[in-house]
Amino acid sequence: QVQLVESGGGLVQAGGSLRLSCAASGSIYRFDSNAMGWYRQAPGKQREWVAAISSGGNTNIADSVKGRFTISRDNAKNTIYLLMNSLKPEDTAAYYCNAGRYYNGIYYGGSYWGQGTQVTVSS
Repeated sequence: QVQLVESGGGLVQAGGSLRLSCAASGSIYRFDSNAMGWYRQAPGKQREWVAAISSGGNTNIADSVKGRFTISRDNAKNTIYLLMNSLKPEDTAAYYCNAGRYYNGIYYGGSYWGQGTQVTVSS
């Protein structure tokens, strides 16, 4: 069993920044051996992938947020981060942490999800 807990969401004005965190835990979970990702879901829309990071620290970012969002990890703290700069109203969504895997350079979401943290960007 893996537990993922997100934090760091909130209300911010357009152009502002937020840093989301996701702490992972589990009795048999090896955080440093696993890829992790961030997804988001806006009201009335499907959940979409935002960013992913491999166990070795390689990253992939969705085109919609490339150049503004950065994903990172701290294996000593079993935590991943999503630094979001130049936020836009269309970034408003619930953001979810996911434990998944890479295959042939593509991130595949796994079955473990956090509860989500709300990000609201006002114009």
